[in-house]
Amino acid sequence: MKIAVVGTGVIGNGWIARMLSQGHDVVATDPAEGAEERMRRAIDNAWPYVEALGLADGASKERLTFEKELGDAVQDADFIQENVPEIEELKQKVLQDIDKHAKSDALVGSSTSGIMPSELQDNLQHPERFVVAHPFHPVYILPLVEIVPGKQTTSENVEKAKSYYEGLQMSVLLVRHEIEGHIADRLIEAIWRESLHIVNEGIATTAEVDKAFTHGAGLRYAQYGPFLTFHLAGGEGGMRHMLKQFGPALKKPWTKLEAPELTDKLYDKVVSGCERQSNGMTMSDLDQSRNEFLIRLYDLVQEYWPKESDETKENSS
Repeated sequence: MKIAVVGTGVIGNGWIARMLSQGHDVVATDPAEGAEERMRRAIDNAWPYVEALGLADGASKERLTFEKELGDAVQDADFIQENVPEIEELKQKVLQDIDKHAKSDALVGSSTSGIMPSELQDNLQHPERFVVAHPFHPVYILPLVEIVPGKQTTSENVEKAKSYYEGLQMSVLLVRHEIEGHIADRLIEAIWRESLHIVNEGIATTAEVDKAFTHGAGLRYAQYGPFLTFHLAGGEGGMRHMLKQFGPALKKPWTKLEAPELTDKLYDKVVSGCERQSNGMTMSDLDQSRNEFLIRLYDLVQEYWPKESDETKENSS
């Protein structure tokens, strides 16, 4: 499979490293002066990490070429990944250029972190082959990719995209209903906004906010995420007990974001979802798995946590 990458910034270069590591031919394009040199340096820097994760047969940096003109880069590609800056008008223009030069059966994915696909595919000749494919930095290490179809994307091309990204050893999260910011960035944004409020109101410093997350919830969420974490918080009663005990707290102004009404419908969705996620594991099984995971993770992160400054230590005392 021949792949074209349009835009060689941080995300574009991350895609290139992952694609090369899986044994593909990649042609990249970017009109910026010095783009090719910066791209090749970025791939050299990423290569030890993709080697550590494991290279596919035939994987080589030599399978990367660069074209100055977008049309030359995409014309023979089977798959095209767009990564230009997060400016809707610019993305629409570049996607229209891709659409004009690409083969009619080539799949087109956009790395946009927040724009909805229906807005980007509006003026394309072949909107049915367009999806949002939003990764996370560094793309060559983190496995998640959010695939978001637009209103005109065909189910056949959604399946084609899922298969393609899974072939890159990625974990696909299909966002069935398009929404600004998709799923992961909306969650990240909620934490970010609340963090800004806490710092702005003098409640904590930036270092203290980071510590609150990295030394607590962040460790747990790396394994189970928020729903199963709260499922465990309910003890033997799981989420059923947790919502009944702590559900009323949703009405308290703990955050600057308003919580949804805890209706019977939402209660049932959350409880049944957590019980399905448990996949037959008892609360004791989940608890033991969580503890083993945290011990191994804690041993690792202690090597990489930044050293506390004297100011932080004084503020904590």
